[in-house]
Amino acid sequence: MTIGIGAAGPNAGLAVFRALAAAEAVGTGAIGGFAIFTALTADSRVFSAETQRGGTATLFTEGETTGTAPPPEIASAPFAALMSSGPDRPAPLTQFLAASVAGLVTGHRLPNTPGPDDLPVNEAVLAAMTEGSSAEQALAIVLDGDPEVDAGMIALGPGRGLAALNSRLVAARPDLGSAQLAAGNAAVAVLHNAIRPSAELAPLVAAVAFEVMAPPHVVAGQAIVRAGTPVVRAEAHRLTIGLDGVATLVETTDARILEGRHACAAIYLGAAVVRDGVALGHTVMEPNVLVENGRILRLSGKSEVSIPYAKE
Repeated sequence: MTIGIGAAGPNAGLAVFRALAAAEAVGTGAIGGFAIFTALTADSRVFSAETQRGGTATLFTEGETTGTAPPPEIASAPFAALMSSGPDRPAPLTQFLAASVAGLVTGHRLPNTPGPDDLPVNEAVLAAMTEGSSAEQALAIVLDGDPEVDAGMIALGPGRGLAALNSRLVAARPDLGSAQLAAGNAAVAVLHNAIRPSAELAPLVAAVAFEVMAPPHVVAGQAIVRAGTPVVRAEAHRLTIGLDGVATLVETTDARILEGRHACAAIYLGAAVVRDGVALGHTVMEPNVLVENGRILRLSGKSEVSIPYAKE
């Protein structure tokens, strides 16, 4: 019926957008229709975008182009959330995602359902956060007090953390997916139902979002490797470059590729990049290399490639 994604950390806006795109690409069922997206920017502005049909394919536009990524200031927002499902939900779509400078509350199922006090439960969670409760506390207050409400929610905000919780009613469903990841200053949560594969989708979606916020490496430079570069045997994988960034020597631990002709990984992933004896980092891309008698002939079908390297 719905998917909710919330993220807190660097580039959270882009993270939730790419996460939904991944869910649309892999999942089947209640996906690819309406979407409501809200970001809380670094200067405490609330920005929303919505679509009734097409999901990420129509959520953002640039001129006559649809399917574009969020604008840079929205992509870089430190807090973002969205809710999406099939097409044509009752307007206004903002009823499904409560937002203020205190935080964001998204979710799945029907988080706009009125609670015992007639306030929608997502608004009740946001109100508790506004009064100082953490995201986890706010969800517990509302959902423990109304365990039969048909809602699961994700709450997040400045100084409130990020948390996700299903009501007791929703937690008993057989079609749920959920995942949470957190490390350093990045956190993401995903809740969904009626989207398949139910158990496997959420961890993938969360991982896509998390890698945007906490990339596995930061590229420090590029090493240019050209056909003709010598390849020699050594005790460790290493790529030596000159002041111009062009490789002068490739070192490998694999003696088998030094004689004859081989399609191989001569420049191994994680190889040290060295200049004037100083380690600059390690390679984070691995081309397919054609080597003949200790010389590079081609790299991924080309005579030259730029290999990014990250700092140690």
